Amino acid sequence: MRYRLAYMHFFLYLCTQIVQSEQMILNSEIKNFFFLGIGGIGMSALARYFHHRGYVVSGYDRTPSALTKELEAEGIRITYQDAENQLESIGLSAENTLVVRTPAVPDDSVIYTYLREQGYTILKRSEVLGMVTREKKALCVAGTHGKTTTSTMLAHLLNDANGVNAFLGGISMNYGTNLLLDKRSEYVVVEADEYDRSFHHLRPYMSVVTAVDADHLDIYGTAEAYRDAFAHYTSLITGALVMKHGIALQPRLQPGVKCYTYGVLDGHSPVSGSKPDFYADAIRVGNGKIVFDFHTPEGVIADIELGVPVWVNIENATAAMAVAWLNGVTPEVLHRGMKSYQGVLRRFNIHVNTPKVAYIDDYAHHPEEIATAINSIRKLYPERKLIGVFQPHLYTRTRDFAAGFKQVLATLDECILLPIYPAREEPIPGVTSEILGGEVVQKSELVAELKRRVAASREPVVVLTVGAGDIDRLVPEIAKALNG
Repeated sequence: MRYRLAYMHFFLYLCTQIVQSEQMILNSEIKNFFFLGIGGIGMSALARYFHHRGYVVSGYDRTPSALTKELEAEGIRITYQDAENQLESIGLSAENTLVVRTPAVPDDSVIYTYLREQGYTILKRSEVLGMVTREKKALCVAGTHGKTTTSTMLAHLLNDANGVNAFLGGISMNYGTNLLLDKRSEYVVVEADEYDRSFHHLRPYMSVVTAVDADHLDIYGTAEAYRDAFAHYTSLITGALVMKHGIALQPRLQPGVKCYTYGVLDGHSPVSGSKPDFYADAIRVGNGKIVFDFHTPEGVIADIELGVPVWVNIENATAAMAVAWLNGVTPEVLHRGMKSYQGVLRRFNIHVNTPKVAYIDDYAHHPEEIATAINSIRKLYPERKLIGVFQPHLYTRTRDFAAGFKQVLATLDECILLPIYPAREEPIPGVTSEILGGEVVQKSELVAELKRRVAASREPVVVLTVGAGDIDRLVPEIAKALNG
């Protein structure tokens, strides 16, 4: 009880701070936005949003990337040196600047320390995104897995229908960006991130919850606390919840908020009890296509074809179409939108596809996500050898899910591990990639090692790279080497 009271006091205080900051923006006191960690996918979308609205936007990130170069080309100033003198040339002041911070920037950052000491108003990215969800009907996608793909599918469907605003957790292959803007639209699609309880700042009109498999135990401590955070999140929804059928979630819905379920009936994933409210069945796979029938509470929309024919996308598409359908998107648009959907950067992207070798890259960094990627490949290329490369992300996640990682990686025909990508964390004694099994190679050696293994194979090969660290920077070089 004491914990709950303390939490409520903190929550009310936080709401007051957000309202005050929001009022400051509305009163036009804020002229500048400075983003700490601007190169992150979520931060960059917010930076673009406020830049589009006419604010002076600048930021800091540790290293340049393709994304920061795009931001700079759009007129956003970025510094890559963690030094307070870098702020002088930008012309910021505590009176007219709102600082937006991501937890990826450490507390002892020189710039962050300086901004605190100088009295700048500093909010987390999730707090600022929460402001945006109060302005429009927010259609949010939460869950351990599938958030980015599902939210990008939903945004594409709504954009095809009547236009939409969207803050995406990845670069849409249809639009080449992680931000969609349409002032006419009453909707905003948002990926709801559970890390650090960020999604508790959102105010969803409707929300999907895809999964509640434990993650981020460095924040939550236990699987129960993790699921409880999702239960609290559902209490913030004002219109409807669309949750995957059978997940271990007990929603805490406000009176009048509707709850729907979704799922896939394929004969391989049995659904216990009654059927979901929305589901896919009659799944047909062949000739490079996946086609299925989509069931709604009012009937069947037959012959939905996936533009990205990957098995897991059947489930993602069912969730996205459910929310789109609930918001008036027609069967014609559902057909057209799902067929024209091109995917998300680093979400099961096929970079090479020849008779000798296929190369696929994916963002998967949780045992369940890696298992999903492997299963999809086994269905697409059932006769090929599968060589997997995994870069573990975070020491804590590697420690907490070591058994799960080891089990799923053992299903590969050959496994290569890169050293752990630490991100914001310090090393933990005894926690290294070696505890997951498989051969560990350095990033500098990976391309040559893959080229050697593919050349030595007597059968066709699929190479899969997975991880949420900086393994993506090797993708172009790997693709070039394997396609040569």
